[in-house]
Amino acid sequence: MLKAVVFDFDGIIVDSEPMHYRAFQKVLEPLGAGYSWQEYVDRYMGFDDRDAFREAFRMHGLQLAEGKLADLIDAKATSFQDVIADGVRPYPGVVELVKSLSGRIPLAICSGALRSDIEPVLQQLSLQGAFDLKVTAEDVHASKPDPSSYILAVQRLQGAFPGHGITPAASLAIEDTPAGIMSAVGAGMTVLAVTNSYPAVDLVKASRTVESLAGITIEDLRSIVA
Repeated sequence: MLKAVVFDFDGIIVDSEPMHYRAFQKVLEPLGAGYSWQEYVDRYMGFDDRDAFREAFRMHGLQLAEGKLADLIDAKATSFQDVIADGVRPYPGVVELVKSLSGRIPLAICSGALRSDIEPVLQQLSLQGAFDLKVTAEDVHASKPDPSSYILAVQRLQGAFPGHGITPAASLAIEDTPAGIMSAVGAGMTVLAVTNSYPAVDLVKASRTVESLAGITIEDLRSIVA
């Protein structure tokens, strides 16, 4: 029985991956570590900012000190705020789905993005109070596909809703990337995948795959976990 729903953020709630890509390139290109959009999709999508910068420097044979990494993350966060200032575009049906679930079932966000990336976007979409909690890049040491972020999300939901019967198996993750699906499955969760970022053939480890969240209801979500 479905007891909680956990949404990924980038690629599920908002079409923000192109904006993250642009923000990364503004920081990386002057350092000689830029890459193409296809490389971002194939290699970097699903990483949090820490691992994305580490991988970019590794791929270009550059040394990256931990102190420099923190500066790069800060610079990318500033760049991302500039990019989203022109407005963001939610995926079809997601705002309606979140609002229909909020208050009826415990809701969380589990994302490799920074909290400072997420909050302004939720405010633009009038979703700032819709989620009961958020697990972001600052909360864990390893990004997806490591399961630690989803494990923590379920643990925090259990703490926020004692006696509600929340378990990993009774919690549904909504994801768009192979790394995100692996993370949620590794945490013992059921996964609904959406083909916003990858074709269905790349998302086969999810329990169900849909092309869009438009028209999806709580009854549909319950049928996946039942």
